[in-house]
Parts: sequence; C-alpha cells; structure tokens
Amino acid sequence: MYYVRSLGGKLLLLLSKILDINTIMKGTLKYLAGIAGPSGYGSNATAEQVTEGHAFSVPPHLTAIITGATSGIGVETARVLAKRGVRIVMPARDLKKASEVKEMIQKENPNAEIITMEIDMSSLASVKRFCSDFLALGQPLNILINNAGIYSKNLEFSEDKIELTFATNYLGHFLLTDLLIEKMMDTATRTGIQGRIINLSSVIHKWVKRDEFSFNEMLSPSKYNGTSAYAQSKLATILHAKEVTRQLKARNARVTINAVHPGIVKTGITRAHNSFVTDSLYFIASKLLKTTTQGASTTCYVATSPQVEGTSGKYFADCNESNCSSLANDETEAYKLWRQSRALIHRRFHSPPA
Repeated sequence: MYYVRSLGGKLLLLLSKILDINTIMKGTLKYLAGIAGPSGYGSNATAEQVTEGHAFSVPPHLTAIITGATSGIGVETARVLAKRGVRIVMPARDLKKASEVKEMIQKENPNAEIITMEIDMSSLASVKRFCSDFLALGQPLNILINNAGIYSKNLEFSEDKIELTFATNYLGHFLLTDLLIEKMMDTATRTGIQGRIINLSSVIHKWVKRDEFSFNEMLSPSKYNGTSAYAQSKLATILHAKEVTRQLKARNARVTINAVHPGIVKTGITRAHNSFVTDSLYFIASKLLKTTTQGASTTCYVATSPQVEGTSGKYFADCNESNCSSLANDETEAYKLWRQSRALIHRRFHSPPA
C-alpha cells in the first residue's frame, strides 16, 4: 500500500512538472508569436502602435515627467508621447545628453514641447530640489513615469550612503512620487483628467524570496550581488504601487499608479563573433528580446490607453495585466516598505546634522 501511494505521489509530482513545462512553453510560444492579449496587443506591439489607435482621444495639453529619458526605452517613451502631443519634462543628470534627445525629438516633431531639468535620482537632495524647481514652473502634471534605473555589478553607495541600485531604482522614485502626488491630484481635480503614475519594474522581481527582502540589507548589504539588488529594487517598485494605490483610493483621488515590465530589451548586449556556438546562442536569445520601441510599448499603453482608465495597483507586461509574485501582492509588506521608506527620508531631511 505504501509503495502504491509513493508511486502515485511521484506520478503526480512528475505530472505537475510536465504541466508546468507545458505552461511555460505555451507562454513562450505566445510571446514569440506576439499573440495579442485582452488589450488587443502582445509582445510584438510597438509604442507607436499602442498609442496610434487612441491618438485622437488623448486629451490635449497633457504634461508628463519621464525619468531616465536620455537612454534606452526612456528615449522612445518620450519620443512617442511627444508625438501624441504630450508636453515632456525630462529630468536628467546629464543635461547635455538631455538636450541632444530634445533636439532629436523636435527634429521629428517641431511642435513638441520638451523641458529639460537637472536631477540625480540616486540623491534625495537632488530629487527634492528638482521637485521644488518643477512646482515653481506652475505646470500641470498628468503623467509621472518612474523609468530611470541602473544595474550595478559591484557594491556602490549614493551620496546618502545608500546602496546605489536601491537608491536610484526605488528610493529616489519613492521621494519623487511623494513630493509630486499632491500636484497630480490637484491637476486631476482641476482638469477632470485622471492622473497616471507608472513604475518601471521587471519580471526578475519574482526571483526575490521573502527571507531575502530586508529593508536594512537593501540599504547597506552585508553580502552584495548585483542581480539580487536589482531584483529587490524592482520588487520594491511593485510594492510601492500597491501601497500608494491603497492610499489614493482612501482619499478618493483621481490618480492611479501601476507597475510595468517592459520586457528584456536589445540594449547593452555584447557578443563575440568568433564562434558558431556564440552566434547561434545570440540568434536564439535575440528572438526572445524586444526592440527599444517594443520595450516602451507597455509604458505608453498604461500611460495613455482609455482601457486602463481607473485601473490601479496592477502589474502589466506586454500591454496586458499580468501576475506578479505572491510577495509583490502582500499588502502588509507593501505598507511596511512604505513606512520604512518614509521614515528614512524624514530622518534624512529633519534630523539635525551630526
């Protein structure tokens, strides 16, 4: 009897693994084929395509702040939204590079309105200064795209003595959102147009285990791994969206916040050309990667689509709502992270100097 039960258990385990493999294969095939989801778009959709269908329904005179708009999918996001008539505010650490992107966008669209301003997303003081400067302009704020991000192979610290990946990808954007959310709420009330916040996350957030997610360890790791630090920062951006959604709903605010996975984009990839194996592997891998304009599609979709009106606290991939990890869905963890982040920033700005 024990043998039969044991054999039955093993067969069930084997069957479950086969089903998991089948699910993964179906998902991969759907991704490769670019099969559209409920939104009408799939992995092959470009930023221009997802905004083209409702270009005329995008309200005029929208203003969007896009961090990290001087490289990668940030540039494409800014270009496409500007093409749809959105005024772009481009905070950047390298103002020369920002000016070059502005010139490129305006060369294609001479009427595009681009405002460049200085910011260092890893510096809390710089983020605070940018927000003061932006608010002084008296501009409305309809869309906030928290796009900037880094991956640091080696352990580095920001000027606030916070691990650089966490400081840039999450904490700087936490403060940026916190300081601008009242402006977004005010703009939504005055215009009747719902404000939208988009946090750039990554599917890699699913790699983070619950016992690895420690606020103090993320601030100053005792053992550093670049991939783990990146994954943790991307998990934090989803939890941020979850908690801010709860707060916005409690205030009955006409502002939403969602997280998006842009996909793995063909940028910064280096390969050798001296072996058939390397070339073959690159060819296979390249079929799973997105172009820059495909990578910007989900951000642009969530930022502008009427289909996303009223949707908040969700995680999107390939322009469709998707499933995030159980940890990313943990409301208690989301509130805890928000409270710890708020307390840290309060200490930074209100504690007397040593």
